[in-house]
Amino acid sequence: MLAGIHHVAIIASDYQRSKRFYTHVLGCQIVDENYRPERDSYKLDLAIPGGGQIELFSFPDAPERPSRPEAQGLRHLSFKVENLETAISQLKSHHIEVEPIRIDPYTQCRFTFFQDPDGLPLELYEIGKSDTSA
Repeated sequence: MLAGIHHVAIIASDYQRSKRFYTHVLGCQIVDENYRPERDSYKLDLAIPGGGQIELFSFPDAPERPSRPEAQGLRHLSFKVENLETAISQLKSHHIEVEPIRIDPYTQCRFTFFQDPDGLPLELYEIGKSDTSA
């Protein structure tokens, strides 16, 4: 029935700040950007390398969503990387804090977490030879 993930939708508190983060820091490519005057809202479609998209929205007065500790709902968004140290170095060059590297006890693959400008938990998961789910 399912063929894959098409997109993940994110509502930003500061649209321009989040747009810069997802394009300049993470390297997502802009597919389309639309301002919807009837909603006073932007919708930005971003291509994720390797497939899938992020839909980045702005809405005036959107309520905050708790993300920690372990709130119900979407826990985090994970991105595949080929070299974890290189990806971490790139994030740190943009003054983004990154958690210590961990090892997945089931796949033995390495991963780490960081946050987007609104505190959304994001993960970098290193594609390893033993990881057949990537």
